[in-house]
Formats: sequence, structure tokens, C-alpha cells
Amino acid sequence: MSRPFHRSALALIACAGALAGCASQSAASPPPAAANAPSPVDDEQASGLLEHHRYHHHGGVMLFIVMSLDTLGLPANERAKVEKIRSDLHTRMQPALTADRALTSALADGLDAAAFDSAKVDAAVAEVGTAVASVHDASAEALNELHAVLTPPERAALVDKVQSHYAVWRRANAEETPNDEASSGHLAMLAGDLGLSQEQTERIRAGMADGLKGLPRVDAKEQETQLKAFADAFRAEQFDAKSLVGGGAASAHLAGWGALHLAHFVQAASPVLSAEQRAILSKRLRDHAAHDPSAQAMGAP
Repeated sequence: MSRPFHRSALALIACAGALAGCASQSAASPPPAAANAPSPVDDEQASGLLEHHRYHHHGGVMLFIVMSLDTLGLPANERAKVEKIRSDLHTRMQPALTADRALTSALADGLDAAAFDSAKVDAAVAEVGTAVASVHDASAEALNELHAVLTPPERAALVDKVQSHYAVWRRANAEETPNDEASSGHLAMLAGDLGLSQEQTERIRAGMADGLKGLPRVDAKEQETQLKAFADAFRAEQFDAKSLVGGGAASAHLAGWGALHLAHFVQAASPVLSAEQRAILSKRLRDHAAHDPSAQAMGAP
């Protein structure tokens, strides 16, 4: 198996959100989500969101917004207007979705062959962050329209749902460490779904811990600052998405870490898995590559 990543490609993740230059990197691992973060509605919903947020990193905070719209309980006179905005935002995310699919497909190919094309995976990881960086600015007008359509209580409800998505994303992409026996991240999912032995679990966890040393991480403070800035601005009576400085960079860093973590995890797990286990994980990746969670119209079954 080829080595997991080129270090030069990893540097692009930290730069992806800053179109004029690199933002600072944080060496700190993502801490647990804040205790006062909104919780998902129920365990079933939380399980589905965890599954989604492990594999989809193409929209950053914008994807959280789009996924929140269908559960706002909007009256009929607002739904058509908001559906048009949702469709517009979905279109704006297509380049990032294409990058996301390229990554999952490359990882599935590597599992099938029991060998990874490192250059292809590196490029796909970097492209996810780069593509997401452009989504924020491209979506500014649509966000302004959304703010104008929603009532103050609806805007507050949307903010709460976005924050819930972020809390679930943090759980789904928690970093597996040698002392983390009950992670909600990829390894916990894989252990249950594939019936990993204790030895396999420990070997994968050790490989993840070694491989992630010194790599770019999510800056939790940056993410929380940007989420608070969006929340405060969107709840206010007057709103201009273009005034939210740094939102594109924060979303790019969020998506870049998710893509990096997924790619690194799959490559660390592959040599530990049996051929049958690799095939099951490969199918899961391909199923997610074919799924577009932001494409479904509001109210569709």
C-alpha cells in the first residue's frame, strides 16, 4: 500500500479557505462539542446525521443550512419561495459536491484494489476544501433572500438547526486516539458494521494516531467564532451575508478536515481489513458518492 498522503497536498487544506493566502493552522485536535450545543431531535435522527456527516463534506456550513430548511415547518406561502432559494444554494454547491464524490470514489477504488493512488487521493482531498471555499461568496445573495423571507422565529430556528448539525459533525468526525474507546467517529461505526475484532480495532486506532501527528486540524475556536457570527447576524433584523468575513475560510477548513480525516481513516483501515470487509466499506463509499443530500426538494418523501 502506498503512503497515505503527500505533505505538500495537505498544506492546501489549510490554505483552501483563504483565497488570497493561507490562514493559520491549529495543531490542536477537535475538542468535544460544546455542552450547550443544540441536540438532534432523537436518537434515530442523530444516527442518520452521524452517518451523513462522516461521508459528506461538500458544503461546510452552507450544507448545514440547506439540510435544515426542510424541517422548519414553514407555512405554504413561504415554502415555494424557500424551495427556490434551497434549489439555488444546491446549484452553488455542485463544484464542491463533484470534488466530494471524486474523493469517495478514489477511496473506494483503493479499497477494491487494496492499493491507493496517493496523488489522486491527495488532489481530491485538497479540491474539497478549495471548492467549498467558493461556496460562501457564491451563496451570499441567496442567503440574503432567505433572511428576507423568514420570520424572526423561523430565522432563530434555522440557526439552532445549523448549530445542531455542527455538533453532530463534530461527533461524526471525532479523532480516534489510543485512549478513545467509545468514539462516535469512523472507527466506532466500522467496528460495529464490519464486526472488527479487538485486534483490528486497536491496529486501526494506532495507525490513525500515528498518521495524524502534525497534520492540519480543525481550529475549533475559528469554527465557533464563525458560527456565532452567522447566528447573531442571521437572527438580527438586518442581514448582509457579504459582511460575514472569514466564513468561506472557516467552511473550507471544516470540509478540508472532514475530507482529510475520511481519507486517512480509510487508508489506515484498508490493510487491517479482510477482502470481504474492504468490499463492504467500498460499497458504502460508493453509495454515499451517489447520494446528494441537498438535492431533494422540500417536503419530498
